[in-house]
Amino acid sequence: MTAHVIADDAEALAVAAGLAEAFRTDAPVRDAERRLPYAELEQLSASGLLGVTVPADHGGADVRQETLAEVFRLLASADASLAQIPQNHFVYVNVLRRQGTTEQRKFFFGEVLEGRRFGNAQSEAGTRHVQDIRTRLLPLPDGSHELTGVKHYSTGALFADWIPVLARAEDGNLYVAYVPRDADGLTVVDDWDGMGQRTTASGTVRLDAVTVPADRVVPHHLTFQGPQLHGAVAQLLHAAIDAGIAGGALAEAAEFVRTKSRPWFESGVDTAAEDPLLIQRFGELDLQVRASEALLGVAARAVDTARDELTDASAAEASLAVAAAKAHTTATAVLVADALFEVSGTRAALDSLNLHRYWRDARTHTLHDPARWKIQHLGRHVLNGTRPPRHGLL
Repeated sequence: MTAHVIADDAEALAVAAGLAEAFRTDAPVRDAERRLPYAELEQLSASGLLGVTVPADHGGADVRQETLAEVFRLLASADASLAQIPQNHFVYVNVLRRQGTTEQRKFFFGEVLEGRRFGNAQSEAGTRHVQDIRTRLLPLPDGSHELTGVKHYSTGALFADWIPVLARAEDGNLYVAYVPRDADGLTVVDDWDGMGQRTTASGTVRLDAVTVPADRVVPHHLTFQGPQLHGAVAQLLHAAIDAGIAGGALAEAAEFVRTKSRPWFESGVDTAAEDPLLIQRFGELDLQVRASEALLGVAARAVDTARDELTDASAAEASLAVAAAKAHTTATAVLVADALFEVSGTRAALDSLNLHRYWRDARTHTLHDPARWKIQHLGRHVLNGTRPPRHGLL
């Protein structure tokens, strides 16, 4: 594959806006028929968007996180499933940036600039909690490793060229192994049956004694031994997806009311769009969407500031800003996707229109990690000055 190389932030945003418009057209049908977006992902790869966070000294645009968040918001406003598929791609590009060796960065950043996609094999089911990782990376006599385990919610893996796998070594520390999609012993099972995010193919990855060369393994545990932005970057993109769902649902509702809704007979107006009660409700919803987008921007700029000068204080501020954005966008996405039906009326509930995809996507995606814990960390900080913990979900 030959991918375009995007030059700067402005071009990244223009490309994302163009792709969002293209992806929007068939989004309802893809969701309704669970038509997996292979062609659309090839477009995404060819566009160069997957390489925009590659550092400049490796040939990338190294865009600001504020730009990356807006890219995800734009894509999610059109198709939340398509937007979520590359979320882990950028997370694991970031892992290489932080912990990869010179040779690892040179190789994998080259792959990314050529349009190669990273998936993920991170979460596991049936464990005590999300950080109870039981997949094992064991040493072999020749210096390579053997990888064994089962992963769930593996968004992007089915479409990936490389699958980063989170595993524990004999010493109990966390590592990321970058495994080719076609590696012997690796199987991706398309068994995702969530009510929302239907075309993410977030199924199962099985690893049966997969051999991994030593130069494909990164010491992820070192990420959390000092100030870090791993969790903030990952959560920022999730918040952007939720903000995009909310914005997309609001735009869909407005278009529906303008073109398809009838006014309530008591309103005394000729069109639904002139109904003062509907105007009031749309104003309230727009206020929430604007607030979410504003918090998303504040959070992204906090991450950029921390990247420029990473300290315990700047990392903590970035994590808290992202936590605030994520808590707000979580609520807004569900609120607006639900209100779409309230303002549009009975016809909006027709299954053939598939307007419920916004609610299904919002309700499913916002389950990724609980917003109540974001608020808990905000409260601890404002009351007691307690900095947030260093982990990958904050």
